[in-house]
Amino acid sequence: MTRESKRDRSGKEASVQDLVRSCYRSGGYVFASKAEDISEKYGTTRIARLASNENPRSPPERAIEQGCRALADANRYPDETMRSLTKALRLYHGNDYSFVTGVGMDGVIETLTRTLVDPGDGVAISTPTFSFYRLAALAQAAQVVEIPRGPDFSVDPELFVRKAGKVKISFLCSPNNPTGTVTPIPDIEHILTHIDGILFLDCAYVEFSDTDYRPLMQEYTNLVIGRTMSKVFALAGARVGYAFVPSWLAPFYLRASTPFVLNAISAQAAIGALEERSFVDETIAHARYWRKRYEDEIKYPVFPSGANFVMVDVAPFTGDEMVALLAEQGVIVRSCASFTGLANKYIRVSIGLDRENEQFLAAINSI
Repeated sequence: MTRESKRDRSGKEASVQDLVRSCYRSGGYVFASKAEDISEKYGTTRIARLASNENPRSPPERAIEQGCRALADANRYPDETMRSLTKALRLYHGNDYSFVTGVGMDGVIETLTRTLVDPGDGVAISTPTFSFYRLAALAQAAQVVEIPRGPDFSVDPELFVRKAGKVKISFLCSPNNPTGTVTPIPDIEHILTHIDGILFLDCAYVEFSDTDYRPLMQEYTNLVIGRTMSKVFALAGARVGYAFVPSWLAPFYLRASTPFVLNAISAQAAIGALEERSFVDETIAHARYWRKRYEDEIKYPVFPSGANFVMVDVAPFTGDEMVALLAEQGVIVRSCASFTGLANKYIRVSIGLDRENEQFLAAINSI
């Protein structure tokens, strides 16, 4: 190839790259460090994986069995309506609810946003919080309206209504990621009563709290409650999300959804997990026990949490500095520096196995 043709190709590649939308030229979702990378860097095999809010237990036995059996029919497309999974969800939660499903909570958020939002529409987000709401909004060329939480990370319902009153969809996470804050039911009711659009209430961690928002579905036709099989059901790798939706919304959601979006193996694993309520009870008890120990034993300030994680103020260290110091001792936690609206002095720590939690407590209290 001549030097001139190389220049031509380089110039063409540069011009083609200009086709990429500006919202994807930088940024994106921030992932936690990988255990393999930490092990290789620091020469330790005793790793505590406490960065991703995962369930440290293996999935329930029925989930594994039914997921494996479903592989025998993997040559066929799954039911596009996920009829068997939604039936199992009704058995678990009650027959009065309508459900939609997606590839993790992210998939539900993405599809719902695609269903409702035109370019230029407003999307309100209570910050600091899970970053994917913003990414989904930007994918639809929406105008993001940030609604800051208070100094204690609580939601001001009056401020929320003023900023989100006319937008098509608002996102509020409770218990909130990464702060762990639980928004009281009366505050949610106030918001639902006074906004014009949809409130997406992200309840990925709600099983670990004492709050149940499900009865609100019977009263409000502008509420969607997002849930996931990734946390309390230990199926993060299967990527199964679902949502309680008003019955009028479900047909439109299905039209906007990617065809056959949730695979049959994951769906059957989720059905199996829903049948093992004792597994859920044991997971919740474990998380609450260690959450209390974190609050009592970490020498840095710990914020109240209703989730399977806590947020810790590690000043005078930055969050990034503390993450690096803990990694040297084989402990992986999440810096909160990438969360919009949070100062770089916080870390988020998941609840893991007993051994991992003890390792973390010893490590952070030595710093």
